[in-house]
Amino acid sequence: MQVRDAQVVRLIERISEHYRTNISNRYIRPALLQLPLEKQTWDLIEILTEKTEQYQYQGFHLDELYRQIAAAARFVSLTRRELVPGLRNRLSGGSNTGPDKVLRDMAVNNFGSNLQLFADLVNELYINLVELDKQDSKGHRPLYLQIPELQEIGRMLVGG
Repeated sequence: MQVRDAQVVRLIERISEHYRTNISNRYIRPALLQLPLEKQTWDLIEILTEKTEQYQYQGFHLDELYRQIAAAARFVSLTRRELVPGLRNRLSGGSNTGPDKVLRDMAVNNFGSNLQLFADLVNELYINLVELDKQDSKGHRPLYLQIPELQEIGRMLVGG
């Protein structure tokens, strides 16, 4: 199924912008790169957050979006567990002074709430896609029920 829904496209754009600005910015990225995530997971997150332009006109493939959402959920869950509690300590090294130090401190101080907003946006995208999937699946099993890794999405994104 190709997804061309305007609301979905806008939501993916918001997720992309928020991720680049508040999650994977130059202050936080060094700590993110230390997370034990597989390359495939990073690749799926990158496709969701960096390569939206190429899909806007031709549409998004539903199964690919589901895989990208699952990767983002794994990222959120792992980041909450492994990174958020000790982020300040991981990034305390270096000789940042003046404005750079202020910006880094702001990024660190707001990271937990920015990660939560990212998780909420990804969850909203998932809910919208499930609705579209249900509407499209007339008479057969929706795709989201056929992908085992999606069964834990809510728990990973909401914070269980």
